[in-house]
Amino acid sequence: MAASFYKFKRPLTEGLVKSRPNRFIMLVEIQGKLVKCHCPSTGQIGSITFQNIPCLLSKSGNPERKTAYTVEAISLDSPKKKSKSWIGINQTDANRYMEFFIKSGQLPRMVGKVEKFQREVKLGKSRIDFLVNGRDFIEAKTLVMTIPCEGHPNYKKRTSKFLSFGRLIKHYKEIANSIGNGSRAIFLLCFLYNSVSFVPPQTDNHTIKIKRAARKAIAKGVENWQLNLKVSKEGVKLLDYFRLNLF
Repeated sequence: MAASFYKFKRPLTEGLVKSRPNRFIMLVEIQGKLVKCHCPSTGQIGSITFQNIPCLLSKSGNPERKTAYTVEAISLDSPKKKSKSWIGINQTDANRYMEFFIKSGQLPRMVGKVEKFQREVKLGKSRIDFLVNGRDFIEAKTLVMTIPCEGHPNYKKRTSKFLSFGRLIKHYKEIANSIGNGSRAIFLLCFLYNSVSFVPPQTDNHTIKIKRAARKAIAKGVENWQLNLKVSKEGVKLLDYFRLNLF
């Protein structure tokens, strides 16, 4: 029987983010020492000022790496709270988690029985994240900008908007064109915490293009699904997954 829990090679270390001087670096207090750590998500993470934010860190096995630690998750709980809830922020490793849960047969409502699995499959001028059983194309997106931070002492109202929709629009078009001859196309939104059902942002001059592309793709048969995972010091577990009705 396949394992139902994605286990890390070694348990994560708890620290305290003191600041985020740039997109790639977080300064973290680890056992009383301030350490420069790698931030795996270079964009905006929620709407929060990173000052005294609890975090979980993985240690690199490469002694030549400039940063020995990577920040894998953060918590909006008080640093003093013993049992914290964690929110994963490693968008790169999220694809590895998704691969594990798909291949281990834990998403049967979405992909059925998995007999063949491929990563980074060329489709048109793009590369799609996963191809299951040679027919189900899956493009995965892990969202960290939408982490709910309202009510937190460090909450900072977002002043800028995500405007880089070009790649997302391109992938919607490519994956929609893959449908036919028994093939399916799935957009999988992944949250590394127990998120509510995703709600598209309000329509404005910036989001109208992606919404138009999404509606066209859905009309062609593209399915939108949501996957909620839970990160702990030991590993990652599946919380829930369900189909989304976005429009």
